[in-house]
Amino acid sequence: MSTENIDSRPLSESEAEAEARRIIEGLWKSEPVATSTSFRDATPNPPYGTTPPVHQDDRRIVPAWAAGVAVASIGVGAGITGIGCGIWLACQGFAAVTLTSVLFVTLPIAAVATVVVAVGSAIRGVKAANSETHHHYSGPVHQEHSTQVTNHGKWFGRSNTTVNH
Repeated sequence: MSTENIDSRPLSESEAEAEARRIIEGLWKSEPVATSTSFRDATPNPPYGTTPPVHQDDRRIVPAWAAGVAVASIGVGAGITGIGCGIWLACQGFAAVTLTSVLFVTLPIAAVATVVVAVGSAIRGVKAANSETHHHYSGPVHQEHSTQVTNHGKWFGRSNTTVNH
């Protein structure tokens, strides 16, 4: 940038317009200048600085709650993994269903159910044999049978049915 046109006096209106036009035209005519966007310092780093190294003890203090959380998370993870493996094995078994596998699973259940029903029937039979039930009625017996149907509405309606025995 040249300093020959710099005056200390203010420019007139026409001089200001001419100077602005000259600056704008100069910007449009000039070629862009390439600038460096990176820099690499090739000097080697020193092995250590001016401060001597200081020994730092390797004592890691872990709070009790953090250790507890770590152990609990390992236990929960192992438990969930075991449950997941069990579910996977069950699904593998369901995927390989054959008549033999169905019978192998259901026959013990059916056998236990049969034994339970047989024992229940035997107990009920013993109770029925030991107890005598007699129904003795004395006096007149009156039975009344009446049915009353009430319809509401012409086409769409509700029916109320009352049955008395």
